[in-house]
Amino acid sequence: MTHENDKPRLDREIIAMRVAQELPDGGYVNLGIGIPTLVSSFVPEGRTVFYHSESGVLNCGPLADEGEEDIDLINAGGQFVKPVPGMAFFNSADGFAMIRGGHVDVTVLGAHQVSAKGDIANWMLPQRGVGNVGGAMDLAAGAKDVIVAMEHTDRENHPKIVQVCDLPLTGKECVSLIVTDLAVIRRTTEGLVLEEVAPGWTAEEVQELTGARLTVSPSLREFQL
Repeated sequence: MTHENDKPRLDREIIAMRVAQELPDGGYVNLGIGIPTLVSSFVPEGRTVFYHSESGVLNCGPLADEGEEDIDLINAGGQFVKPVPGMAFFNSADGFAMIRGGHVDVTVLGAHQVSAKGDIANWMLPQRGVGNVGGAMDLAAGAKDVIVAMEHTDRENHPKIVQVCDLPLTGKECVSLIVTDLAVIRRTTEGLVLEEVAPGWTAEEVQELTGARLTVSPSLREFQL
């Protein structure tokens, strides 16, 4: 590791802000736990997104302001969300049926690892000995588009983007885009393509902290927000 790798990395909110740009207008979107839950606060003005939760909610607002929390309106991470006109409530079976039926356009998930082939592992860290795959397995298989929002490395600075996952998988070859605190990486038929880097970082420095080989896009640029 070189001293350049101690450069500042992007905040979780910036990751969420970049992911929000990828959400389609009028799309049905499921946000996972962690950084993904922040995405709802940064959807570009004028764009409509219908949020789905396997707990039985369709079409809720962003995170609720302090003092406006409703104990019955929470997201996947247990955070309070704002009510919006046209919210729909249903049982969990219907919530999962929407996912398994292919009616969710985009899911944004956190991850422990993503492989060069787009496999995702996000439910179990063996050293902790606990984990629950929950709805992530269904989302990885059923959503039309899977975006991963995560830190580029773990707490020991080990790469989370790896050639092959060695943690229990959630889904295989399903991830289409990875947004981290260092980079935006798209999975293509040719492999992982580095499209954007955090300000002050080079493609070579990002590759140093990546366990899978990256192809550098000819139009590589700094994060676009």
